[in-house]
Amino acid sequence: MSIILSIDYGKVKSGIAVSDESQIFAFGLATIVTCNLIDYIVNYNIDNNITQFVVGQPKRMNDEYSEVEKLIKEFIKKLALKFPNTPIDRYDERFSSKIAFQTMIDAGLTKKNRRDKYIIDKISATIILQGYLKSKEE
Repeated sequence: MSIILSIDYGKVKSGIAVSDESQIFAFGLATIVTCNLIDYIVNYNIDNNITQFVVGQPKRMNDEYSEVEKLIKEFIKKLALKFPNTPIDRYDERFSSKIAFQTMIDAGLTKKNRRDKYIIDKISATIILQGYLKSKEE
């Protein structure tokens, strides 16, 4: 098998997580400045076999999309051009940032580290991917 890469897309920076080759577990990989995201993924794929992407789908509680959705759709078009044979799925990312923050508290991270948005974005991407992997089991 090969890996699934998930993206918690943001206007400025984006979190990335990957699955193990069995596609059971998700692991935080990095937080990347969004303008460098495609290049990072292309370079990462050189040594890793990405067979699928999962991009977070930011919805509000009333099921409307947040304002970043338009940027995400543009990003997905660019990603599809670079990886035309790799499927791209979406996964509801509601509460992923809040869950990431709580995860950092539960893990005992200091207040200083909990304020680090780079850590939150990477954990959020991991939560998105783990939720996606779990939904595939059902």
